[in-house]
Amino acid sequence: MNARSEYKRRRAGISIMARLIVLVSDMIPVMLLAIALGVVGFLCAIFITVFAGYGLVYGASLIAPEGIDVGLTWFGSLLTSDIVWFFGIVIGMAVARGLLHYGEQYCNHYIAFKMLAIIRHKVFVKLRSLAPAKLEGRDKGDLISLITSDIELLEVFYAHTISPIAIAVLVSAFMVWFQFQQHQIAGFIALAAYVVVGIFVPLWNGRRGAGFGLDIRNEMGDLNAFVLDSLYGLDETIQYEGGRARARQIDERSRSLGVLQGALNVVQRSQVSLTDLLIQIFSWGMLFSMLVLFMRSEVAFGSVVVATIAMMGSFGPVSALSNLSTTLSGTLAAGDRVLDLMDEQPEVLDVEDGLCTSFGGAQLESVDFAYDSEQILSEYSLAIPKGKIIGLHGPSGSGKSTILKLLMRFWDVDGGSVSVSGHDVRDVNTDGLRSMESYVTQETWLFHSSIADNISIGRPDSTRRQITEAARKASLHEFVKNLPNGYDTLVGELGDNLSGGERQRIGLARAFLHDAPFMLLDEPTSNLDSLNEAVILKSLAEQAEGKTIVLVSHRASTMSVVDEVHELNTARAS
Repeated sequence: MNARSEYKRRRAGISIMARLIVLVSDMIPVMLLAIALGVVGFLCAIFITVFAGYGLVYGASLIAPEGIDVGLTWFGSLLTSDIVWFFGIVIGMAVARGLLHYGEQYCNHYIAFKMLAIIRHKVFVKLRSLAPAKLEGRDKGDLISLITSDIELLEVFYAHTISPIAIAVLVSAFMVWFQFQQHQIAGFIALAAYVVVGIFVPLWNGRRGAGFGLDIRNEMGDLNAFVLDSLYGLDETIQYEGGRARARQIDERSRSLGVLQGALNVVQRSQVSLTDLLIQIFSWGMLFSMLVLFMRSEVAFGSVVVATIAMMGSFGPVSALSNLSTTLSGTLAAGDRVLDLMDEQPEVLDVEDGLCTSFGGAQLESVDFAYDSEQILSEYSLAIPKGKIIGLHGPSGSGKSTILKLLMRFWDVDGGSVSVSGHDVRDVNTDGLRSMESYVTQETWLFHSSIADNISIGRPDSTRRQITEAARKASLHEFVKNLPNGYDTLVGELGDNLSGGERQRIGLARAFLHDAPFMLLDEPTSNLDSLNEAVILKSLAEQAEGKTIVLVSHRASTMSVVDEVHELNTARAS
């Protein structure tokens, strides 16, 4: 395991499994049914060969030389006394094995896919609670890998780990008891075999593969992030002829991932070989031990045959656990990453039982705020009277956007206070606070849907007429009207079919549609030409009645409509 794995992995495998098992507590009845079906199914598979052994013993009893005790038990005699009865039981167990295995897998996969849906829901709820503060600057490709392939890998745990472990324990316990009925030594050999193959080998192999599993999940996340970043920057890559270099980097990362996967494959192959070797050793050991006991007249010939056949045919459950160990390393690594996200605490906790208030102005008083160790605001105060347009003007990096995020309570201040209607925003219900605010960011994010759908995010229950009116206010209606499909035109993935100014106007239309009393506009005209900027500013001035607007811009022309201008400088606001 390399340093990276040691650093990132904080939980032991048993801890991860325990946390994941807790999530299936509501499905215990289905899990118990799966275990019961699995146990009976494996016993049917094992005793098909055991009953065949009884048949061989019965045949030997018919032709055995005088003086050789084949040791046919009363059960064996009953079973083989009627050939029709014998074959009926064997065929019945073969059919039952298939049906029981199907039932077990159906229950396990029902639990698995149900749990995957629940986990995905929990992850998205968690992401929402972490956003935006904890997700700013977060590697989006790694998040995509986590919520897709990592969660998908947990299907292995829920469908192929929990019940197989219980099944292996119960079936092995029954077979140890059965072997003790043949002889004590047979029982101890069986116990040793199941412990070594079903416990020691998986634990040993799991430790060998744990580092590779975690590294593969991390490398997969990094590769996804790199590919996603390459797709975002495809135009720039083509423009500056960086395609070959980018392709080479992708190839190098893919090869690095392939090396890790190859190393894990070596671990898996060695485990399979060792498991098969141990099965052979214990099977032949059972045969040799029982023959020695037979030669000493301590067991009958029938016990030699039945004990050996039972030993050879009973490794299915523990062998499944042994083979699972290397696959489980990747699954536990995925579970570790998912649990990391689930355990992460938000920077800002939503207030659900706080004050409900209408908007009556806002204020920042002696605010201190820093991103990690970088101080952004120091003892900064700002009054935002109701019904006024307040301009925040200054160069990039002076803290203008940070002020809007604090008013939205995306972050909490380090010192001082941010208040709305005379109440600290930390005491106001978060939903109520956000409903009284319209926030337009510098970069408008568009979804792969129609223009109408993208605008309606501002008010999901809006009518087409309301959407059209909001587009008019954002100087967007004439442009949309001339499109072939009008408001039903698809914007393309990430809004690639639209210019920066058109995307920005969709963001403004959302804000107008939301129709909140407090509007926070972060560089709303930065991608617009002078003509469209003038139209937007005119619309803002017309809509300002009854609204309070904070307008952030580094353009002096944008400040022409504001009532008050507050200058921020590069030395950070103070």
